[in-house]
Amino acid sequence: MALPLPPGLTPSEVSFLCEMETVTIVPRQRLEGLSLLGGPTQALHPPQRALLPLWLALLLKRQRRANIVPPPWLHPSSLEYLLKYEMEISREAFSPGPPLPHSPAGTEATSPPFVLSATADSPEKALPYHWLEMGEILLDAASDDLIEPDTVRRLLRDLRETRLSKIRAGVAVLDASSVVSLRGVGGMEVCESRGFIVGVIDGLRKIGASQEQARREREAEEGDAGAADDDDDMEE
Repeated sequence: MALPLPPGLTPSEVSFLCEMETVTIVPRQRLEGLSLLGGPTQALHPPQRALLPLWLALLLKRQRRANIVPPPWLHPSSLEYLLKYEMEISREAFSPGPPLPHSPAGTEATSPPFVLSATADSPEKALPYHWLEMGEILLDAASDDLIEPDTVRRLLRDLRETRLSKIRAGVAVLDASSVVSLRGVGGMEVCESRGFIVGVIDGLRKIGASQEQARREREAEEGDAGAADDDDDMEE
């Protein structure tokens, strides 16, 4: 008998979705375009840069057939700015994500992973939705393509801890009727915090329900006591 799965995505599933993100590569060998489910890829002609899904870029990287160009927000100076923004400029809100492209009227809005937020042309001072898992994947598989990978790893860890502390602080002031704002929170952060947030909200709802039940019982007892007093006055 299979065990019931927890609600929501697991960290491995979030990382899998992150591999659909588009990144920039510098090919080392010529390669014809491929017909994929997500659409055809462009032909690779060294040393011209090309855009590929992350999973394919990782495959070519392991085969030493391409190098991955890290997105600008993964540069140490950009991460230092974002960490300063989280700690000093905005102590409660999260750093803004990359702007969404304009969607013409009558068309569906574009969202990750279809927004190009991890390419070489992405904004350098905005964290995309898959920033954490993207950084960890590139540090693991393409650290030689990053600038100062040890510094990047440290800044990502500090940024992650700072943002998680903000999430916990926001949950600490909740009551039974409140909601949690996740504007600017990344996919892996939502995955890691879901159990904690849901547990706190469920506990608050149970407390609120018990308080409401106690209030109703108290009002019923007071009403019965008032009715008994009225009966005694009528008998006199």
